[in-house]
Amino acid sequence: MAWVYILQSDVNSRFYIGSTNDLERRLIEHKEGRSGYTKFLRPFKIVFSQEFETLIEARKIEFKLKSFKSRKILERIILEGVIKIKV
Repeated sequence: MAWVYILQSDVNSRFYIGSTNDLERRLIEHKEGRSGYTKFLRPFKIVFSQEFETLIEARKIEFKLKSFKSRKILERIILEGVIKIKV
């Protein structure tokens, strides 16, 4: 199993989109500052996560979401609680 997740910075309210095969481990890495990009977003909160069958599928969804560059799309996903995008 794999996950796509969205973090939101408490500092500037920006979103970070990621994917992983171990959500708990990855969130610990972010919180400890072991991720280059989120190191400067701390503190943050996880605002969304969705499980997928494979890491390949999760990565495709992650890159698709990042390609939209749209805060409104991310806010809708968080509000609805589901990613409806197909890849």
